[in-house]
Amino acid sequence: MKAASIVTIRKELKHKSSEELQKLCLRLAAYKVENKELLTYLLFEQEDESAYVEQVKTFIDDGFENIGTNNYYYIKKSVRKILKLTKKYIKYSKQKDTEVQLLLYFSKKLKQLKPSIHKSSALLSIYNRNNEFIAKKITALHEDLQYDYTILLEELT
Repeated sequence: MKAASIVTIRKELKHKSSEELQKLCLRLAAYKVENKELLTYLLFEQEDESAYVEQVKTFIDDGFENIGTNNYYYIKKSVRKILKLTKKYIKYSKQKDTEVQLLLYFSKKLKQLKPSIHKSSALLSIYNRNNEFIAKKITALHEDLQYDYTILLEELT
């Protein structure tokens, strides 16, 4: 079965009643955890973006605290998992400011990680690529925010 385009879906949704839309949303949320997480963000957390950012920062903190090994292989896997989930939460928000804030926070936590990331080329590579990605994202922000975030990024590097 081939999926319909977004335009076609949008046109079809215009013809549905609010009760039918509610059923469709609930059915969609039942199939994937990601759909349910996105729906949760849109319904409950979208209004207070700063609280959402703090929630994701707490998630990042918990992830780094639960890295309980000195084996760089497992540390690298855990760091990649934290970064992947962080990017998923960023995707829900779609705000460039939130994206830069969370990626900067991730880099800060990664730099503070014990044992040091400088002893592992893989972790250092993740750190450097993330900082390059942040630098690109900063250029899309307002000038005042660019200045503030550039200073924070320079402190990390």
